Amino acid sequence: MTPEDRFPGPEHPDSGPRHQPDLDVLPYGTYYEPDPNGGYSPTGYEAETYSGYGGARYLEQHWPATGPDQGHTVHSQNGPPEQAGYEPTLPDHPSPAHGGHPGDGPGPQSDDPPTIELGPPFAEPGQPYHPYPAPGPGEPPGPLYVVGDVHGYLDELRTELRHQGLIDADGHWSAGRSRIWFLGDFTDRGPDGIGVIDLVMQLAAEAAAAGGYCRALMGNHELLFLGAARYGDEPVQSTAGTASFLAAWRLNGGQQSDLERLEAHHISWLSRLPAIALEDGHLLLHSDTTAYLEYGESIPEVNDAVHDLLADEGVDEWWDCFRRFTKRFAFRGDAGPTAVRELLDAYGGTRVVHGHSPIPYLTGAVNSDDGMPPHVPGPYVYAEDLAVAMDGGVTMEGRLLVSRLPI
Repeated sequence: MTPEDRFPGPEHPDSGPRHQPDLDVLPYGTYYEPDPNGGYSPTGYEAETYSGYGGARYLEQHWPATGPDQGHTVHSQNGPPEQAGYEPTLPDHPSPAHGGHPGDGPGPQSDDPPTIELGPPFAEPGQPYHPYPAPGPGEPPGPLYVVGDVHGYLDELRTELRHQGLIDADGHWSAGRSRIWFLGDFTDRGPDGIGVIDLVMQLAAEAAAAGGYCRALMGNHELLFLGAARYGDEPVQSTAGTASFLAAWRLNGGQQSDLERLEAHHISWLSRLPAIALEDGHLLLHSDTTAYLEYGESIPEVNDAVHDLLADEGVDEWWDCFRRFTKRFAFRGDAGPTAVRELLDAYGGTRVVHGHSPIPYLTGAVNSDDGMPPHVPGPYVYAEDLAVAMDGGVTMEGRLLVSRLPI
C-alpha cells in the first residue's frame, strides 16, 4: 500500500466500486517528455517514450496476488516504502440515486452556480471584481493547461508556472487568455499550503482581468483540511473504529502552520470548488476513482451533491465523502479502460485527466537500486490512452507537473 492518504481503516487498493482490475501487472503506458532544449512545442511535448512498467514485485509485497507475473519491471523494487500506510475504503453498499446519501436533497440554497468561477470569494475593499470575459466573435479560447498535485510546494509551483510562461518573474499572471485548471490537493506534506492557495486565488483574479482564467478542483486533501478545521477531534465513525479529521489530517502530512494561517476567505473559496469539470473534451478529476458516479449522473449533479454535503451535512457524511474521494487506482489493470469509459459515458469527454495517485506508484518506479528519486519525465498516459496521470510525485522527490493539453 502506498504511504499516501493514510488513516485507520482497512485497505482495498482498487478504488473502482464496479471493477476489480488485475493488480499483478500494471498497465503499459506512455510518458511524454519535454523538449530537452527547454522549449515547448505547440502541443507541449516533443518526445514520446513508450514504457512497459510491470512493478509486479512491488505489488506482490503490498497487495494480494491474483495471477501470474506478466509484467516487465524497468525499475527494481527493493521493498516497501519507508512508511506503510492505509488507503481508505468503504463497505459495499448501493450507490445513492442522484447523489443519494450523502448528497440527497435539493441543490444549493444559494445563487452560486454548480461550478463556481474561481476567484476571490470576496472582493478586496476598494478593488472591483473582474468577471471572466467570453472570447470575442471568432476569437478562440486560449491554450489549456493543467497542474498536478502541489501539496504545499510553493517554490516548485512558481518555478514550473514560470517555466511554462504562465507567470512572470514577480509571480503575476503573464499568460493572457490562457486557461489553467489545478487538479486539487494544495496543502499537506509540503511547507506552505496556504501560500499555494493564496497564489492560486491571486492568479484567478489576474487571469480574469486578462481574459483568461485560473480554476481548480476539490481534491481529497481539501476535504481533509476543511474537515480538520471544522470538526477537529470530533469523533467520526469509520469501519475500523473511531477516528477524527484532525488525527487523519496530521497522519497525512497536515502542517500546523497551514491550519494556524487558515482564514475565513480561504474556507469559503475551498468549500466552493467543483469536484469535476469538462474542458475541451478532457474530463478533469482529482482522484482516479469511479466514486464520482455515486454522487450524480451529470457534472452539475456531482458538484451540487458535494457542495450540499459541505454546507449542510454532519461529520460522518463529510468523512464518508473524504474516504470515497481518497480511493485510487481504478484506471489501471485490465479493467481500467472500462472504468474510464464508464466515467466518460456518464459525464462526457474523450479522455480523463487526473491527479491524486503519484505516477511512480502507477508505473511501479517507486524504488531504485541506486536509491535515487523516481524519474518522472512528464505526464503518464495509460488505460488504452484514455487516462492521463498528472501527479508527478513532488512529495517523494518526483516532479510538480504543469502541462498543456492535449497531450
